[in-house]
Amino acid sequence: MYDHVLVPIAIDHGERAPQALEIAARLKSGGGRITALTVIEPVPGFIANELPEGQVEKTMNEFLDALKGEISGADGVEPHVVHGHPGRTIVDYAVDNGVDCIVVASHKPGLSDYFLGSTAARVVRHSPCAVHVVR
Repeated sequence: MYDHVLVPIAIDHGERAPQALEIAARLKSGGGRITALTVIEPVPGFIANELPEGQVEKTMNEFLDALKGEISGADGVEPHVVHGHPGRTIVDYAVDNGVDCIVVASHKPGLSDYFLGSTAARVVRHSPCAVHVVR
C-alpha cells in the first residue's frame, strides 16, 4: 500500500473528512503515516495591513485547533496548516514531503467548477502521486 497518505481537509467543507480519513487508514501500509492538511488562502496585502498584529498567527492556531477537532477520532494522524492556493499547495506539499497517495474529498461539480476547476480537480490533474477522490 502507501507509506505516506495526505488527506487535505477544508475546515469549512469538512463533512467528508471522516470518510476520507477512514479510506486513508485502509490505504496506508503497516508502517505508513497519514497527514491531514488544511490550506489557508493568503490574506491580500491591502487587508493584511489593516489586521491587528499577530492576527495571522492567531488564525493559523485557530485553524490548527479546528483541524485537530476534525481528526480527533482518527489515530496517528498528524495535522498541518499551511498558507497558499489550495490546489497548488496540496500538490507542492505532496512533492516536498514524500507523499505517495492523496485522499481528497470532492463535491459534485457545479458550473463554476467547469470554468475555474475545483481543488480536487486541480490535485488530480497535477499530482505526482496516486489520488483517491472521495465523493
